[in-house]
Amino acid sequence: MPLEVFRAPAEFASRFGVGGRRSVVTVGNFDGIHMGHQKILREVVEQACTLDAIATVVTFEPPPLKVLRPDMAPPRISTLEQRIAGFRELGLDAAVILKFDLAFSRIPPEEFVRGILAEQLQMGAILVSDNFRFGHKHAGDVAMLAALGRLCGFETMIMPTVAFRGETISSTVIRRLVGMGRVSSAARLLGKPFVLTGQIRPGTGTGSKLVFPTLNLEADQELLPARGVYITETQVQGRAYRSVTNVGVRPTFNGSALVIESHLFNFLDRVTSGPMEIGFCRRLREEKKFDGAGELRAQIVKDMDRATRFWERLRKGGTYEARSSQSAVHRH
Repeated sequence: MPLEVFRAPAEFASRFGVGGRRSVVTVGNFDGIHMGHQKILREVVEQACTLDAIATVVTFEPPPLKVLRPDMAPPRISTLEQRIAGFRELGLDAAVILKFDLAFSRIPPEEFVRGILAEQLQMGAILVSDNFRFGHKHAGDVAMLAALGRLCGFETMIMPTVAFRGETISSTVIRRLVGMGRVSSAARLLGKPFVLTGQIRPGTGTGSKLVFPTLNLEADQELLPARGVYITETQVQGRAYRSVTNVGVRPTFNGSALVIESHLFNFLDRVTSGPMEIGFCRRLREEKKFDGAGELRAQIVKDMDRATRFWERLRKGGTYEARSSQSAVHRH
């Protein structure tokens, strides 16, 4: 069935409580829905199919650190809308979005499991990673979860962490890679390119007049790639276009504000508003100041040529990290 989204456990209970079907649940932030997350979420779907249960993901909005330690909270890789879309793509039946605030943070771990998961979500099984913590002050761990399962009648399944080339896949590692501009490395761990979404905003028009026309993105995400020029794929007006994207301050034109601007190949429309999405495939170079628009234009031609050769290699079956990573990921 299509994914149903609930903003409270009571909504889930109202929808599914009468039928008596149990749920298979996993709990987490799922920022970025990387390869480790995907492994757990796919297993939830598989177990739910086996048990004729409801494949359910429980996540939080905002993320707990945004409330408990806002000064320590990392920038988010994905928006809530992206997470929901990811849950839908992976075949989940239900997503329960729990509002996280100070009152919620004080719920003891036993009450969270008994009152929310076991009773309201009718949980028959839960899948979590081996480092899963829950409840007030993270007092709950997998040993407590398993003990509660024996008391409440649900099964606890522990998934080992997922690693790539010896390194555990985590949202923390992905944030570091994206922040360094290593978007192709991040794509290996995400299983797909890192994506920025948002709205098109009018630029100054300088680039279109003197260099190449671009579309400027006002991004929804908190996490941005390092300043530089990237091979990208940009979606606009329902179509995907090969593109080259600059993240920076446009020093050639003495800019100071950070902009995200994409030049789309074979895109001739004049667009000043609407949704836009940019997938980052590979970093080409750092942003630099050129001696005028002519020199910058010449460099962009070279960037476009390198991007064209990248896409051509991909068309001929060359390796693109985000598409080949799944077979290389192994469990530790």
